[in-house]
Amino acid sequence: MNVPVGIGFKKTLISFFICSAIWMSSSVVFAGEADVLKVEISKIEADMYRFSVTVKHEDQGWKHYADRWDVLDEQGNILGTRVLMHPHDNEQPFTRSMKLSIPMHVKNVTVRARDSKHGYGGKEITVSLPQ
Repeated sequence: MNVPVGIGFKKTLISFFICSAIWMSSSVVFAGEADVLKVEISKIEADMYRFSVTVKHEDQGWKHYADRWDVLDEQGNILGTRVLMHPHDNEQPFTRSMKLSIPMHVKNVTVRARDSKHGYGGKEITVSLPQ
């Protein structure tokens, strides 16, 4: 037996599917890759620098969070890594610092962030070291 479905029900059902599709696509973008927003470097000694790096990532608990940032030389070699030990669900963006010895021949560095689900791939920043 066929039961006729009213136009109001069909519109409601279509609206539900459209809203669900929008919500699902926005949640994927919402928790994307970790981006480096800002890098501040101060020279402490001849080859010692303090890096303060601001990262943005929509952390979603322990299964998906920004878990580190790296400082790379011009050839892509990792000079240092700041491991982020926990999610920052309620602190976005967040800034963390570290001291790092950089070889004297290095003039520019790139800072990149990583998240526990996507790895690398977000916004990176390249900066010149202060002299």
